[in-house]
Amino acid sequence: MSTPLSSPPARLDARPLYRQVEEILLGRIVGGDWPPGHALPSEPELAAELGVSQGTVRKALTVLERRHLIDRRQGRGTTVTRHNSETARHHFFRVRDLSGRSVVSRIMVVSCATRPAEPWEAAALGLAEGVPVHHLRRVRQLDGSPRIFERCTLSGPLLPGFRLEPGELHQELYVHLQQAHGVTIGRAEEELSAGAADAETAAALGKPAGVPLLRVQRIAYDVADRAVEVRLSMIDTERHRYAVKLD
Repeated sequence: MSTPLSSPPARLDARPLYRQVEEILLGRIVGGDWPPGHALPSEPELAAELGVSQGTVRKALTVLERRHLIDRRQGRGTTVTRHNSETARHHFFRVRDLSGRSVVSRIMVVSCATRPAEPWEAAALGLAEGVPVHHLRRVRQLDGSPRIFERCTLSGPLLPGFRLEPGELHQELYVHLQQAHGVTIGRAEEELSAGAADAETAAALGKPAGVPLLRVQRIAYDVADRAVEVRLSMIDTERHRYAVKLD
């Protein structure tokens, strides 16, 4: 149960009121007052508590829903998003088959180790050089064949004690981060380019060194907008495509 405000939110700046309400509600998610799966009060209850109109609350909730931070279901109310592998794939895994259909990958952890961040990793994650980070190497198998090799670097300060053993990972990484470490990924930024397979990538995918691949670099942020992961994915697009929907 959230703690009521002592007074309605003051309009201290020029932002629309619904943005200020959004910030208050987001603060409850980030602060842990509303953990994953938590049922939010109804719109009338939130409006009365915050001293704003129900329409203002609805607009704020719509923004949070678009950011995939809450789930709104007719007849079931509104809850804080709890990741599962299906929703994580829907929001963060964009590989499709040649017919445009989504695919399910089998994730194999190759290695996982903790060591000091290199300069480029520290810069991407907003850390000081030399701060410990977790290096994860994994392969995604599609249709039984290795098609994606991923080098993931994860923030040590945000994920103390992170460890995955070599072998199959039976859930998406972001589900594991939420369930095991209480870190919820809210958004990601990606850059796509062409690349050639280096020796490590070629060995992981069973391809000749130098073969052309799709290179996708991602930085993933949690709901507090802190950089959690920087990832480099090398994708064999012989039988698959990377699909992006632009709104």
